[in-house]
Amino acid sequence: MDIFNSFGQLGDDGSGPGPTEQARKLADRLARPSAAERDREGRWDPALFGELARGLLGPSLAGPLVPRELGGGGLSATRTFALLEGLGEGARDPGLALAVGVHAVLATVPLRAFGTPRQQQHYLPRMASGDWIGAVSLRQTQGVALAPTVTARPAAGGRGGWVLDGELDLVAGAPVAHHFLVVAAHGNGDRTAFVLDRATPGLLVREAGPAAMRTCPWGRLVLSDCQVPAQDVLGSVAGAATEVEPLLTALDWVFSSAPWLGLIRALTRDALDDARAQHRFGRPVTHDQSARFTLADLTTQCELAAGLLYRAAGQFDTGNTPRHQDAAAARLFVAAAARTVTAGAARLSGPLALTGDHLIERAHRDALFFSGTGGGTDVLRPVIAASLLELG
Repeated sequence: MDIFNSFGQLGDDGSGPGPTEQARKLADRLARPSAAERDREGRWDPALFGELARGLLGPSLAGPLVPRELGGGGLSATRTFALLEGLGEGARDPGLALAVGVHAVLATVPLRAFGTPRQQQHYLPRMASGDWIGAVSLRQTQGVALAPTVTARPAAGGRGGWVLDGELDLVAGAPVAHHFLVVAAHGNGDRTAFVLDRATPGLLVREAGPAAMRTCPWGRLVLSDCQVPAQDVLGSVAGAATEVEPLLTALDWVFSSAPWLGLIRALTRDALDDARAQHRFGRPVTHDQSARFTLADLTTQCELAAGLLYRAAGQFDTGNTPRHQDAAAARLFVAAAARTVTAGAARLSGPLALTGDHLIERAHRDALFFSGTGGGTDVLRPVIAASLLELG
């Protein structure tokens, strides 16, 4: 399955700042100043997303993986990963970074990989510009680990098409989305993926979500006798379990982790600055051996997470999805690293953690949520073990 090989390698000539630094500077200027306020209010800022999508003074974050002939950035998977890392580090806003990543990667790449020419021409240019936002439920990124909560049956009367019923929660981007990627189960257990426009008859969007990632617009989809034409099928009928779902899983494990790599780098840098600024018993905290060991541990966590994640992201650029063992190992490690680095940064920062933009407070809350998404350890560890044991 050739997903990324036809994409360009923009900026790979080594001139100018790299994608991580470009995105970090852009997000630092546009998103960071309002991050704490938006988090307190649980507010999605469409104007901010529009600025990130247009990328007038930096990289566009709406369609980096959309081919250039369809209006996108035409970037490689590795460079897209670097952009999302920079977004996490610069914005210091896990909810915003999740929403951007779901749209730019999880909702976009399945259309790029399995969409019909009509679907690609219809959706991808408007997604790349940020005019249309795509949404995906995080319940659907765990493949066969979770049974679908939406069912599909053929439309009656020989009209063709399908009728969908059920509900999907944890839909990132739902309140502001133009369309949704939905996987539904047939009576025989097979699964089919669909792309449903918001205006589809029988589709209702309700605002509902977790207490974490508060700047991400969360929602629930309610499908009741939802009439779906045959042209809205994504990929093969009954083929989602071997097409869309494995791709979604790998994309989520790798690219939803990218902003967290940036966040733990920001936390480590803040911890170093705070430790230098504090004095205990008349000398800087950085003179204490325990503080130095903590800083060393935080830096090591960052570098190990980067190595695992970039290796997995690079495998997309070979034209295939990465081995699930590698993607799962990267996700498992970075989820644990996010909790470890947040706790270590809080110890070093002390009372200073309660000032400024409250990144430690937000990161602690959101890291707990992040560690449970993508299936959490109950899914990730068995995937890794099954690969080692050659269990398929």
